Amino acid sequence: MSKQATTISEEGFSATNEIRDFETTIDSNGEEGPDTLETLLAAYGSCYVPALRVGGQQRGVDELGKIEIESSGELNDDDKLESIHFDIRVEADVDDETGQKIIERGFELCKVHDALKESLHADTSFEGDAF
Repeated sequence: MSKQATTISEEGFSATNEIRDFETTIDSNGEEGPDTLETLLAAYGSCYVPALRVGGQQRGVDELGKIEIESSGELNDDDKLESIHFDIRVEADVDDETGQKIIERGFELCKVHDALKESLHADTSFEGDAF
């Protein structure tokens, strides 16, 4: 099995991406759509949500309820990502120790996490009973 996307740029720094029957615009300047690094942060967070849910179930929390991940990325002097941080808030009343176990399992399950170089694996904070 493989994944495929087609990226088309007629001019400038904006590109249209065709992914199955979906189309997205990513603009490296951030003028016509999210920029490439914002898109990476969104993909990482979006991948981590189901990983957290499964990790929670595997660590005794059947339902995390609402999950909110605020992803932030620090840039180096070359405007490349230097680090990523997730502030994770979940609706379920989860203690810190269980939350840490869920976070660790989530990273084991997250495919985007696996695709990033180790220095960009997200640092995290976790808050249960947040909503």
